[in-house]
Amino acid sequence: MATNAGNNPNAQKSTVKGVKEFVYDWEGKDRKGKQVRGEMRAAGENIVQTTLRRQGVIPNKIKKRATKSGRSIKPKDIAIFTRQFATMMKAGVPLLQTFDIVGRGNPNPNVTKLLGDIRTEVETGTSLSAAFRKYPKYFNTLYCNLIEAGESAGILESLLDRLATYMEKTEAIKSKIKSALMYPIAVVVVAFVVVTIIMLFVIPAFKTVFSSFGADLPAPTLFVMAISDMFVKWWWLIFGVIGGGLYFFFQAWKRSEKMQMVMDRVLLKVPVFGVLIEKSVVARWTRTLATMFAAGVPLVEALDSVGGAAGNSVYLEATTKIQEEVSTGTSLTNAMTNRSLFPPMVLQMCAIGEESGTIDHMLGKAADFYEAEVDDMVAGLSSLLEPIIIVFLGVIIGGIVISMYLPIFKLGQVVG
Repeated sequence: MATNAGNNPNAQKSTVKGVKEFVYDWEGKDRKGKQVRGEMRAAGENIVQTTLRRQGVIPNKIKKRATKSGRSIKPKDIAIFTRQFATMMKAGVPLLQTFDIVGRGNPNPNVTKLLGDIRTEVETGTSLSAAFRKYPKYFNTLYCNLIEAGESAGILESLLDRLATYMEKTEAIKSKIKSALMYPIAVVVVAFVVVTIIMLFVIPAFKTVFSSFGADLPAPTLFVMAISDMFVKWWWLIFGVIGGGLYFFFQAWKRSEKMQMVMDRVLLKVPVFGVLIEKSVVARWTRTLATMFAAGVPLVEALDSVGGAAGNSVYLEATTKIQEEVSTGTSLTNAMTNRSLFPPMVLQMCAIGEESGTIDHMLGKAADFYEAEVDDMVAGLSSLLEPIIIVFLGVIIGGIVISMYLPIFKLGQVVG
């Protein structure tokens, strides 16, 4: 009878920093002569063979599993893992077994490997929060602080559930913002492609026809033909400048703090979308602080994680100043008021929460309100943007078409 020795903690090879490991499927016989099989993570086949012999298993087949590159690990993957983790812990599943079950059930090999590495850390005696802190790329300070608070207070299951809810709401807001922005961006890209095709192939054909007219062409037609000539001659330079410019712009936005601050300020002032972004940032800010405070994290310490979680440099800088004021004895409401960034409703809810000792509850209510506001705005944006986009396309495409037909109309009048 075959048994799965891959779940045996002793069969897990601790990760050596800097050494690349692979997953090996093996088959063999144990001390009683029973056929057993399993899997093991190791740096090489010799290590698997040696480890199995130490366990009393005589291997007769060891095969390296084909590696799948998988997609990169996204925040959504971490949110899904957290919800599964919370559910397993509430059901009373042992910690190490939880990592095994969730890891094997994940379709992304990179997530499976990450959870396997964390499991190994925990198995060797590292605390859960410390194990997560070794992977800051995937688990931010807020995540690790909440896990640590749950471990210290013995309420890990409750805090995992709260953390999963927080991450799901945060990812839902991000998804709504992206969906709202994708529509106009897609239309602009399509319009650029259509205009490029017209300039490269359609206008030159018209130009050949017009050259036989022997008459002066209207100014709009000459202007469009000049642009077409430029596209035909310099199309490689135009695309190179646009592509390179966009690449360096987004790289600077991603890597430069000054650029991030400038763009975050600009985004908050963009018509329509600025209001949407502001509401989403306020919703994340209040939701994060409510979650941290409810977990028992002291206010000054909780503010460390709040600014970064808001996702906007303007609010990050403001949160740092709020933290400084609160640490010197200023009330949270007054410190927030001094920044002039938060809506009156949030300030009132915060003031009531401070007076009644229910800051987490009141800020949670404020977060619920602004999350609902974001939902409503995203739903209304499509109906608002459609006429604007139709006018935009009409002006661009229609202007080109009319300018190219003007000579034909003029010729018709002459003939008439």
